[in-house]
Amino acid sequence: MLVVKEEQLSEHVIKAMDKVGEELMEQKFALPNIKKQGFRPGFMMPSDQLMNELMKPSTIAKNFTSFEIEEKLRKAFNENNIKDTKFEFAVTSSLTFFSYELKSKNFLNEVDDTVQNRRFVYLLQVPSGSDFESLVPEERMIVVVPNVKNIVLAQLRWMIIGAIFFTLILCTAFYVTLTALLRQKKLSEIKNDFINNMTHELKTPLATISLAVDAMRNEKVQGNKEKLHYFSGIIKEENKRMNKQVETILQAALMDKQEIQLNKKPVQVHAVIEGILDNFQLQLNEKQATLDLQLNAKNDLIAADEVHFTNLVANLMDNAVKYSKEQLHLKLSTSSSGKYITIRLEDNGIGMSKETQKRIFEKFYRAHTGNIHNVKGFGLGLSYVKTMIDAHEGKIKVDSMLGRGTVFTIDMLLQKEG
Repeated sequence: MLVVKEEQLSEHVIKAMDKVGEELMEQKFALPNIKKQGFRPGFMMPSDQLMNELMKPSTIAKNFTSFEIEEKLRKAFNENNIKDTKFEFAVTSSLTFFSYELKSKNFLNEVDDTVQNRRFVYLLQVPSGSDFESLVPEERMIVVVPNVKNIVLAQLRWMIIGAIFFTLILCTAFYVTLTALLRQKKLSEIKNDFINNMTHELKTPLATISLAVDAMRNEKVQGNKEKLHYFSGIIKEENKRMNKQVETILQAALMDKQEIQLNKKPVQVHAVIEGILDNFQLQLNEKQATLDLQLNAKNDLIAADEVHFTNLVANLMDNAVKYSKEQLHLKLSTSSSGKYITIRLEDNGIGMSKETQKRIFEKFYRAHTGNIHNVKGFGLGLSYVKTMIDAHEGKIKVDSMLGRGTVFTIDMLLQKEG
């Protein structure tokens, strides 16, 4: 656009100069043509004074002033749609060795700058076949247009603004489209992972229940009360496990709809932790885990929904056990300062990468542990934890290194006095 606009400006300037040049030459030689008078009866030869005037070389400077030429150029500029274009001009003659006979005020300041300015030259020629063709000196009209680039940019400002605006619209549309596509791809992957996980998690207890029912139909088992009690216990435990999984999915649906109602009341954090540890005692024994318990908080009373608070701490414990090494070591501690109680759970498990730490609280996200399905769950546990802590106006932070373990730190508001 800059190149095309600059060429258009040059064409307009050249047309304006051409018109002014023709007008100057016509007015300059608007005198009687002697040769065409002929020698007719009654014709009288001109006087010596008139002959001297006719034979004297005529120049633009003798016929026009600088003001008149500037007015003519300005009028021609206006007619050629370059009304507000600034210019400087000068007229040279071969009689004065091409020095400037006429010039505008700032011409000398602008003529030497060939980088920012554009110079145009028009040869003021006598029309071919004219009586004065060999009687006048050669003259040139020079017009300098300063700061051509700025003039062109000023003319293009609305086009440039429009181009930038529409480019931004296109870039924004492209970004939104690409983001939507990537998000849809991510959601599709999450959906497939969730369906695979859910199928696996529900299929395992169903298979166990089916085997237990088949065993209970055996006549030998039916005659043995201990075996009946054993297999019925398996069915009951697997049923509880399935109910828990369904409840987890329902909780996730409620969190999406923001329909969770908190029933806040005074809760002793240490009592909740001790109750959770009792429930996990069997799992810790199976892992041959060691537990370092340091309940050092002087004030452990918080205003919380006991069910949800218990669940979130239990989820963190369950996560530590799931992703543990062969020799699990847990450190659970509390401390209180100001208006917060801090719960810190540290393990020596497999740890997490930086990328995993950024996404660990996303719904359905699960860290990749290879193709082996050795860790059960839907990827909802930590998402639930983050949602509940936010609902209680608390804070959670994770710090982890691959192969060295993970530390979860929770800050919960203490119960206000009175």
